[in-house]
Amino acid sequence: MKIVGIVGSNAELSYNRKLLHFIRKQFGSLFELDIVEIKDIPLFNQSNDQTNSEPIQSLHKKLVQADGVIIATPEHNHTIPAALKSTLEWLSFKIHSLENKPVMIVGASYYDQGSSRAQLHLRQILDAPGVNAIVMPGNEFLLGKVKEAFDEQDNLVDPGTVQFLESCLEKFVRFVNVVSVLEGPKKETPKPEDL
Repeated sequence: MKIVGIVGSNAELSYNRKLLHFIRKQFGSLFELDIVEIKDIPLFNQSNDQTNSEPIQSLHKKLVQADGVIIATPEHNHTIPAALKSTLEWLSFKIHSLENKPVMIVGASYYDQGSSRAQLHLRQILDAPGVNAIVMPGNEFLLGKVKEAFDEQDNLVDPGTVQFLESCLEKFVRFVNVVSVLEGPKKETPKPEDL
C-alpha cells in the first residue's frame, strides 16, 4: 500500500515532519510512506495560474498514484498554516488531486490540545466541493507538548502514545481498503499522446 505523507509546514524545523518520519520508520510494515514537502509550492493566486509548474505537478502525480494520504498539520492561530491552505487551493483549482482519496489527519503542536482546531478546519476544507477528499472519521491523532514528546533520535518517548498512533494507523489501512472497494477499480489516467 502506498501512502503519501504531506508535511503541512514550510518551516525548517517542523515537529509534524518529525512525526511523519517517525511513522515511516516505526510502521513501515503497514504501508510504504512517501513524505512530501510543500515549501516549494507557490502562493496560490488564480490570476497567475501555476497549475502546470513542476512543484504542483510533481505533488499532483504522487497524490493521484497513492492509495491514501496522511496530512500532518501544525496549528497557527487556531487554524492550518497559510502554506498548507495555499497548497490545497492549487490542488482543487484546476486539478483535483485529492478527489475520492482516503485521507488521515495527524498533527503536532506545542500546546496540550495538539492541533485540534487546525484539524477541525482541515476536515472542513477537505470536504469542500473541488477538494472532495474522503476523510477518515474519528481516530484523531493529536500530539501535544511536542518539545518533550521526542527523544534525541526523534522517536516518540511515551509508549502509550506510540500504541495509540499504531491503532490509528491500522484503522486507516482498513479505511483505505474500504474506500478502495467502494470506489471500484482505479481508472487509467490517459497519457498525453492518447488525447
